Amino acid sequence: MADRAIEFRVWLKAGRERSVERRHPWVYSGAIERLEGRPGSRAGGLGEIVSASGEWLATAIVDPQASLVGRILRFEPGPVDAAWFSETLARAVALRGEIIPPGTDAYRLIHAEGDGLPGLIVDRYGAYLGVQWLTAGMERLKELWLAALVSRVRPRGIVVRGGGPGAGGPPGLPGEVAWGEAPPQDLVVHECGLRFRIDLLRGQKTGFYLDQRENRRRLAPLARGRRMLNAFAYTNAFGVHAGRAGARQVVAVETSARALSLAEENWRLNDLPADRLELVREPVQRYLRRSEEPFELIVLDPPAFAKAHGQRDRAARAYKDLNLWALRRLAPGGWLATFSCSQHVDASLFQKILFGASLDARRPVQWLGRWGAGGDHPVHLDHPQGEYLTGYLLRAPGRGPEEMESDGEGPVVP
Repeated sequence: MADRAIEFRVWLKAGRERSVERRHPWVYSGAIERLEGRPGSRAGGLGEIVSASGEWLATAIVDPQASLVGRILRFEPGPVDAAWFSETLARAVALRGEIIPPGTDAYRLIHAEGDGLPGLIVDRYGAYLGVQWLTAGMERLKELWLAALVSRVRPRGIVVRGGGPGAGGPPGLPGEVAWGEAPPQDLVVHECGLRFRIDLLRGQKTGFYLDQRENRRRLAPLARGRRMLNAFAYTNAFGVHAGRAGARQVVAVETSARALSLAEENWRLNDLPADRLELVREPVQRYLRRSEEPFELIVLDPPAFAKAHGQRDRAARAYKDLNLWALRRLAPGGWLATFSCSQHVDASLFQKILFGASLDARRPVQWLGRWGAGGDHPVHLDHPQGEYLTGYLLRAPGRGPEEMESDGEGPVVP
């Protein structure tokens, strides 16, 4: 399969080549002096990134109308062809072979920039692959990376979930089979020896929140003998891990009846006692406000509250309110594992949000760990923006809030 032709030449301003030389994979419009397109060029085509003096620096996917104009594929000369995709994929497959725990056949195989393939997400679910492209460039290169997946991984079927930001289509559409056979509706995968039924064609993301695997495994021992709230439960993966570890009760809260049905099914799949699971169909914030019985372990894993930088302040207020009410429902000595998957709310801001929530809840809180995505979601040191999942493991020792005197309102976190 031939390499794709170069459609653009992107000239950087004098002195702006430094980030590319440091192997940062993004080129913004503000760094560009001029952009030349060949006849017939269009968004998502390949382009050469060159310095102000014309020195070649990298090959990138180019979108002339976006603020993020270039997403770099190669920092070394060479074609973007089937062989290059195959070699890049082989490195990603080898990494997973070293880090995926026993009893696990569901994990991220390609993590965009973290694996040198910006805009491409590939998740493995047993014999099937779930794929999502986030840019028009990866959609245009589909023939190359699809062939590499087939030859290197040899799946039974590949489901694509396109239409991400910049990909030219609406998000959230049902998946389509791009190669091979459709996955069965009763597809069951394994995580650390536990069984989960997933919906690869219609589920959220590419079917399952794989990025939380290590956090579920680490949190499970704390659930033993405790009453746990699994908020935003979705497939109830946190709850199933907790149930297997000996949780006294798991309360799974979701707004989707379909998600709750899946949560209950996953509980049964792992032969856990039915009387230790309670399913609640209700918005989490409303449930926390009306709930009276305390929890000794709470997991907050909400969807992204900020999908753009302009939503950052509003998201911060929403995260603070959510964690404030969770702390009010936390029993003395209880544990709170709280997460943000909003890339625009980084670890530093999230820590400040939690500080403000603890003051307003009048709960002294210990911080015992900061968690992120598992190793199958790698982040390059030269691209820290690839880190999107932030989690804090907190403990509220001592008395509950009803036993403490108010010190007034805590600070307002933006």
